[in-house]
Amino acid sequence: MRWKPNVTVAAIVERDQKFLLVEENADNHIVFNQPAGHLEQNETLIEAISREVLEETAWEFIPKAIVGVYMYPNQHSDITYLRFCFSGTCDKHHPEQALDDGIIQAVWLSKEEIKENKDKMRSPMVAQCINDYLTGKNYPLNLINSYLADKESIS
Repeated sequence: MRWKPNVTVAAIVERDQKFLLVEENADNHIVFNQPAGHLEQNETLIEAISREVLEETAWEFIPKAIVGVYMYPNQHSDITYLRFCFSGTCDKHHPEQALDDGIIQAVWLSKEEIKENKDKMRSPMVAQCINDYLTGKNYPLNLINSYLADKESIS
């Protein structure tokens, strides 16, 4: 069987010097993570991150840039994640919307609060993505090309 990484997407949203995170139950531990999730079949990376942020936080996410691409071999399993991290904005909230299973709540934490809770972060990628964002790493969204059969790829 051929090895394949799990492709995931994550979002960095900063507002008033605080970052949008989710508090979630992952493997029977309460942890913090960026709004994130798996790429689904016949979905572009942009569609995936917009969907995941809405499902996990009830905020509509507008991607503005790519912060980075990260490969993370999980030390607690044989799974390797290939994470595409986006930065963007959230302006529209749907507080009546139920959040995904396992998500306890969406929270806004400062950089200091994230540092204080470093042992509660789901993976080292959480801090790495935020640090990369804060140091100005951002790449244009047109770096990503999607060639899905039901998506128009020529404009």
